Amino acid sequence: MPENKITTFQDLDAWKQGHKLVLLVYAITKSFPKEEVFALVSQMRRCAVSITSNLAEGFSRASFRDKAYFYSMALGSLTELQNQLLISKDLVYLSNDKFAEPYEQSVRVHKIINGLIKSTKERVRNS
Repeated sequence: MPENKITTFQDLDAWKQGHKLVLLVYAITKSFPKEEVFALVSQMRRCAVSITSNLAEGFSRASFRDKAYFYSMALGSLTELQNQLLISKDLVYLSNDKFAEPYEQSVRVHKIINGLIKSTKERVRNS
């Protein structure tokens, strides 16, 4: 059975699932009120993009310590986005149905990034 080698940041499951989340966030925020375009919409989109951008930057770093730092930054942006999704639902910008898919995707990404951070920190300890 051939091995799935990780050669670019796009090969990371965390990035792949994070990218799906970015696309979901862009899709759901299109329907937000116009007065939120420069507030919540902009903030949510920046957070979502920051998740995958930090994963990409961490991937390119040479030391495991630097990798863990950027993966942790991605996790912080993800947690911030989860908070903004909850706010959007509470303000009724998102129905429960429209909220469910991106929030569930965010939980999926959160678990994957946590695993990535743990394995990277383990490599720091073993190096």
